[in-house]
Amino acid sequence: MMKIAVCIKQVPDTRGVKMDEATGTVVRDGVELIVNPLDLYAIELALQLRERYGAEVDAFTMGPPQAAGALREALAMGIDNAFLICGREFAGSDTWSTGYALSEAIRSQGPYQLLICGERATDGDTGQVGPGIAAALEWPVAAYVNHFHGMNGESCDVSRILEHGVERLTLTLPAVITVVKEVGEPRLPTLRGKLRAKAQEIPVLDAEKLGLKTEWLGLKGSPTRVVKIFHPQITRECVKLPARDERERSAAIPRALAFIREAMP
Repeated sequence: MMKIAVCIKQVPDTRGVKMDEATGTVVRDGVELIVNPLDLYAIELALQLRERYGAEVDAFTMGPPQAAGALREALAMGIDNAFLICGREFAGSDTWSTGYALSEAIRSQGPYQLLICGERATDGDTGQVGPGIAAALEWPVAAYVNHFHGMNGESCDVSRILEHGVERLTLTLPAVITVVKEVGEPRLPTLRGKLRAKAQEIPVLDAEKLGLKTEWLGLKGSPTRVVKIFHPQITRECVKLPARDERERSAAIPRALAFIREAMP
């Protein structure tokens, strides 16, 4: 049977996102956590493909123990199995380190023919983890996929959005795709799905179980990091040109024209 993997992330609700200015990481304490909204479209496409091709669909996430809540929501939507990559050694991982850990988790539970990710996470907004996993696995990747045309045992046919239009691609399997909203409206969890999700065991995979190099994990193993966070101060200086009567209008017009000429390149 074909196997499809989906990577999701638990993120703070965008209405309450805060950053730790010292470490450059997201503050999660005291903030409502949800499944990354853009990952719901990846789940939906995976479930559609299961209905079309009879695949088994597994979900993966990396995070603290409470991230299991995101996996249970995926299970309630219809995902077959879920795996949590968790441990103190993962704290503060950047996109490269996260991609490395997720790729090894996927490799350990495979083989998979297709990995589907959301286009980006709403907290980091980088869009790098999906392609990073593809690089670690040495699989072909297509980002910003908006339509999945079909697949067979050897390849899949997709369209993706580019700045200048839409590109159609054929990817040799196994492959990675990151998807946008156009792939389908995410379904709601069912009561039966919620009951199954509540009872289902979620295996926890740590660095030791996955045989990971700990020097490649967490803040110490991350080649990139946020070095400074600040709120930009936006100030505007304006000049008011009163034009209440003919005399003021006559004086204002030349000044306004001079300002426009000065501002033009």
